[in-house]
Amino acid sequence: MTQTPSKPLRRAAARPPAAPRVGFVSLGCPKALVDSERIVTQLRAEGYLIAPSYADADLVVVNTCGFIDAAVTESLDAIGEALAENGKVIVTGCLGAKSGADGGNLVAGVHPSVLAVTGPHALEEVMGHVHRHLPRPHDPFTDLVPEAGVKLTPRHYAYLKISEGCNHRCAFCIIPAMRGDLVSRPIGEVMREAEALVKSGVRELLVISQDTSAYGVDLRYRTDFVGGRPVRTRMLELARELGELGVWVRLHYVYPYPSVDEVVELMAEGRVLPYLDVPFQHAHPRVLRAMKRPASGERNIERIQAWRRTCPELTIRSTFIAGFPGETDAEFEYLLDFLREARLDRVGCFAYSPVEGASANALPGALPDEVREARQAQLMAVQAEISRERLSRFVRRTVDVLIDEIEVDEHGEMLGAIGRSAASAPEIDGCVYVKPHPGLRVGEFSRVRITSVTEHDLRGSVVV
Repeated sequence: MTQTPSKPLRRAAARPPAAPRVGFVSLGCPKALVDSERIVTQLRAEGYLIAPSYADADLVVVNTCGFIDAAVTESLDAIGEALAENGKVIVTGCLGAKSGADGGNLVAGVHPSVLAVTGPHALEEVMGHVHRHLPRPHDPFTDLVPEAGVKLTPRHYAYLKISEGCNHRCAFCIIPAMRGDLVSRPIGEVMREAEALVKSGVRELLVISQDTSAYGVDLRYRTDFVGGRPVRTRMLELARELGELGVWVRLHYVYPYPSVDEVVELMAEGRVLPYLDVPFQHAHPRVLRAMKRPASGERNIERIQAWRRTCPELTIRSTFIAGFPGETDAEFEYLLDFLREARLDRVGCFAYSPVEGASANALPGALPDEVREARQAQLMAVQAEISRERLSRFVRRTVDVLIDEIEVDEHGEMLGAIGRSAASAPEIDGCVYVKPHPGLRVGEFSRVRITSVTEHDLRGSVVV
């Protein structure tokens, strides 16, 4: 009897090694957040996983902020925490470009055990350091990422950075020293990213830069191609093109140049949101000159009035600095009078804080901490009443609200929702608090009738 030889047992397939995991900490402004998104996108595109905790990470990347002293402290503390919890840390961002008192790198001086330090918008450098300390995995399946990239914001809104750096040399600011002069992205590149974001489900695009009004100046408004059409790389054309995408378009960091007038006309036509984030910083002409601001204060009231004549629904947001070196009582009162006349909708105020490397540090007339903080509090108290008065125009009106969050109790029952109208940017402005309704969905629009206001927020109910 012949015996058929048995088939040899097949070897079990080798289990692929676990993909390396990178922890990520992102600090600072929306421009830094966009840098973080690009790094995270590249990490995912190369097969790395993003770890949810220090313990799960093979190394940690910390994207830092170094604009004011409080941000420096926060960033250094975050680096220290990452080192203590994980031990392997790569630092990037604005703080990475700062020098310490000895002339050496500030981060490396405070935390000498970090693996590497880079400055801002340094994607290739960061990835080079990651490759060196955590080699890239070889797995083609993990190379697949969404066309719009990996986002750190909720799915329904995204920041769209249109340029890097700044040509201004404001006395209180060191951003040009860290991020360089203005470098605009060609409009075709920006629009391709915006289209991919909208395709991925984004309902609101927040346009950011250091100086949105100057977009394209460095390129001499060079023509690029959008959908096969020649379009100039300029703020007006960009706003017009973005306005065709069918989503909310919100403009941030818009300096009050005459060219803004044309963009306000687009707002009046409903092409982009009637919202301007204009960093006035002060109102008194002498203080603005000391700050080396690019726009004088004398005509800002006229500009605001003209914008509102063109677009009555316009919401204007701004930031101010109280207690700048040499600011007198009369100059501060001038600023308060400006607020009372301008009736700005949204205002943030910082008590002046010295920033290492800023030319304002050498100005005479530094004010005591208590004076600066008292002026900040006084300005915000004045603005609170203005804000309430401006918001009151929405009472008994029905507005579109983009829902950011659904609130539930411990049993999962809906308590209500938190959203925003066209008059509010995420995280920096007030909210619309909406009563419970079964039709509310995060990332979707609801028609809400406004019933009451507080100093900064609206309250209302869904219109059935």
